[in-house]
Amino acid sequence: MTTTTTSTTPTSPPSFAPSGAPTEGSALATAHAQLATAAEILGYDDGLHRMLATPRREIHVAVPLRRDSGETVLFHGFRVQHNVSLGPGKGGLRYHPSVDVDEVRALAMWMTWKCAVVHLPYGGAKGGVAIDPRGYSQAELERVTRRYTSEIMPMIGPDTDIMAPDMGTDAQTMAWVMDTYSVNRGYTIPAVVTGKPLEVGGSLGRGTATSAGIVHVTNAALAEAGVALSDISVAIQGFGKVGSHAAEIFAARGARVVAVSDQYGGIRADAGLDVPRLMEHVRRTGSVVGFEDADPVSNTELLALAVDVLVPAAIEGVLDETTAGDVKARWVVEGANGPTTAAGDVLLAKNDVTVVPDVLANAGGVVVSYFEWVQANQTYWWTEQEIADKLEHRMTTAYADVSALAQREGLSLRDAALVIGVKRVAEAHQIRGLYP
Repeated sequence: MTTTTTSTTPTSPPSFAPSGAPTEGSALATAHAQLATAAEILGYDDGLHRMLATPRREIHVAVPLRRDSGETVLFHGFRVQHNVSLGPGKGGLRYHPSVDVDEVRALAMWMTWKCAVVHLPYGGAKGGVAIDPRGYSQAELERVTRRYTSEIMPMIGPDTDIMAPDMGTDAQTMAWVMDTYSVNRGYTIPAVVTGKPLEVGGSLGRGTATSAGIVHVTNAALAEAGVALSDISVAIQGFGKVGSHAAEIFAARGARVVAVSDQYGGIRADAGLDVPRLMEHVRRTGSVVGFEDADPVSNTELLALAVDVLVPAAIEGVLDETTAGDVKARWVVEGANGPTTAAGDVLLAKNDVTVVPDVLANAGGVVVSYFEWVQANQTYWWTEQEIADKLEHRMTTAYADVSALAQREGLSLRDAALVIGVKRVAEAHQIRGLYP
């Protein structure tokens, strides 16, 4: 593959390794390994590799909370802008007790490549607070959100860094962020966040966009193999915002959803789950566990089920050196960010499992976030059908680009997607040049 590098002298494979190397098997280690592979394929030198691997800016803030009881507790919050060569930072806000700066760095890096793969005018960013939202009242979560927003306010804005929901946050969280930012600026600024409620400038289709995108790229991958969506069985790990809607859309389009799981456990029914009834069960009980006409299955067992398509849609690192070798699915479509470690990737490739990578598979959310941002800036709103059509076109076009490169260069879909994303970011950086 012929590319342009920042050096006029011959280069060898990149030797750059970031200082303070991340823990082996961590999200950041996986992200760095993926970038190193893409940089080597592209022939980039150490200087360019180092620039692409290093966050542009990041902030670590204290987030004190006065609880409803009057007690004061302290949380740590982070916001990382990985790269802004293509446009303002874009990425979610995560509330989870395991959040740390390395995880946020990894997620921000993946957002950079993801936005580039689907041709969005965004860079990559991510934020998080190390809190378990299940242990706090709605009023307490509002105070945490508003304090976090006020602390990172110098970094965010509709033209600099736009937040969206992620694990542990939702449309209401985004409304609090938007209001806090707007009140401090003196006027309403809907475009500072995406994924917010329709009543305050949200977009139709945003709530199911990530899930719809997963189904679009799954259908594209199946079509290449001459397989119809209505002829497949699917197992989905994770039944939150992404996994639950993916199950609904898969079932509506004729696929047989045979197993799902959440943080409490999982269920399976080889003849296919009644997804509408399952959704009602989850609304009543808060979990998939205990659904009638289904057998229990653990999260680990679900990954090894004999299905056509496996969708890991929960957390990072679930397909690793101990679990990936047991995968029997023909396709793994990554609904979560970073669900497969570098070691897991090797095992899946060895077993001829086709992996549709996260930077492509779950990009539907950021695509419709972009549509929401455009609508907010124009104060002109599109119909749900317009959004659905634009999303399908964007996702299927991106898949076609990735698949064509993979076949032409003999790459995996992951390597092809990363090469496309990394190259687009690097070219933007090179065209803009270095200042001063």
